Amino acid sequence: MTTVLEAIQAGAKQLTDANVAFGHGTTNAFDEAAWLVLWKMGLPLDSSLEDPKIDENSVANRPLARDLVASIATLFIARIESRKPAAYLTQEAWLQGIPFYVDERAIVPRSFIAELLADGSFDDWLGSHTQKVLDLCTGNGSLAVLAAMTYPETTVAGADISADALEVAKINVAKHGLQDRIQLIESDCWAGLKDEQNQALVFDLILCNPPYVNSTSMAALPAEYLAEPELALAGGYDGMDFIRHLLQAAPAHMSEHAVMILEIGNERAFFEAAFPDLEIFWMETSAGADSVLLITKTALEVVFGD
Repeated sequence: MTTVLEAIQAGAKQLTDANVAFGHGTTNAFDEAAWLVLWKMGLPLDSSLEDPKIDENSVANRPLARDLVASIATLFIARIESRKPAAYLTQEAWLQGIPFYVDERAIVPRSFIAELLADGSFDDWLGSHTQKVLDLCTGNGSLAVLAAMTYPETTVAGADISADALEVAKINVAKHGLQDRIQLIESDCWAGLKDEQNQALVFDLILCNPPYVNSTSMAALPAEYLAEPELALAGGYDGMDFIRHLLQAAPAHMSEHAVMILEIGNERAFFEAAFPDLEIFWMETSAGADSVLLITKTALEVVFGD
């Protein structure tokens, strides 16, 4: 009879042989296979796969019923043939141990900003004045939810140009019981972030994981990434199209001591070429110190005016 570990190992070989791409919650075939098998079994994704002699709670040698083996095999076939990220097949993604619903209407959440929220990397820039948080380009709402959890005294706005993505975000806000603290707003960058008097809404902390993939990289993306909404990925020739507009108009939406946490992926060279005079602070993440940066309102005003 097939065990859990054997099913994972066989699935990992299938994924490897099929040359699928990872990066939507896992980085290798074994972890992705474990995700799919454990999910199909209804077990936590952090279930132990150690030798039971080492960990008595391990599920590694648990036998699988024949119908479950067949169901798992069907799931691996779907992953390989569709080339969809596993998160779209399970309709679940995790950030910092928190589960989120996701489907093809929104990008699969994987922002490094989640790490910075969890470890307090930019808390020294915050204070009692930090009351209003914006998650711009919120997608499925995961960063908005994590920000609300991290800073329970704040109110949070999650904004996105995509009405479809906001429907997914609405599911996650409700899933975590944060309807009273998170407002979802349809907005093309800053355009919808105004009050009833048409004045700019102002925030103390802005999180943004925008579309930043340059056109050359977009053309080379694996099928798994092309399964996601292009609107959430493509940043133009140098990846900076959205970011130029974002930064130029940002000061009007920032309180006196506000900071922006901006994710730019692998586009540091293009960012520095586009904004050579902007004072920024690079943040350390598991991907290094080239993917996420912090910008103050003062620094933006120096370059773009108030």
